[in-house]
Amino acid sequence: MYAMSAIAGGTATVISALLAVFVVQPSTTVPDTMWNYPWPSDTFILVCVAYAIFHALVLVGVLGFARSGAAGPSKTARAGNGLAITGTAALFVAELASIPFRAEPLSAAGPSAVGALFGLGTLLTGVGFLMSGVTTLKAGVWQDWRRYVPLALGIWSMLLVGIAATAGLALGVGVYGLCVVLLGVALRSPVVATTARIAA
Repeated sequence: MYAMSAIAGGTATVISALLAVFVVQPSTTVPDTMWNYPWPSDTFILVCVAYAIFHALVLVGVLGFARSGAAGPSKTARAGNGLAITGTAALFVAELASIPFRAEPLSAAGPSAVGALFGLGTLLTGVGFLMSGVTTLKAGVWQDWRRYVPLALGIWSMLLVGIAATAGLALGVGVYGLCVVLLGVALRSPVVATTARIAA
């Protein structure tokens, strides 16, 4: 369940990012100074709900990673997992909190506050996966390419904090989604007994 949830959430994130970049943005009439850019106001509501569902799916996957024991039993691993869970939950909340401010400019108080929540959620996710990524390498529970996935997710999430202020945000989110897919695949792979049990 955990693995498939991460794969589903990550895949949906990648597809939605590609849709935004290559279909919606080139044809939109919404100014990029508006919070709902590039989506029309009514569509933005549905998009935010869909994105919230994607984050909920990812959150289940992150919980599965925390339960898998791949990061080891250390305090650093537990703290990192806790931060990653909290950060992903904050992104879920931020998506829903975006809806009331859909027709406001980016500079307005509401969008600014929600934007800060997105930034905080991304930062917490990044720091959390950096911590648990390092402990995953040390724990040795996951082998081969799987052991690098949490660290890669942490590094990209940290980079995404900066990318968020650029026109590359949507593609950056797509890469984040790809990292989540890889996390789900790693959870699903029966490398050791604990991982196989959690991913089932």
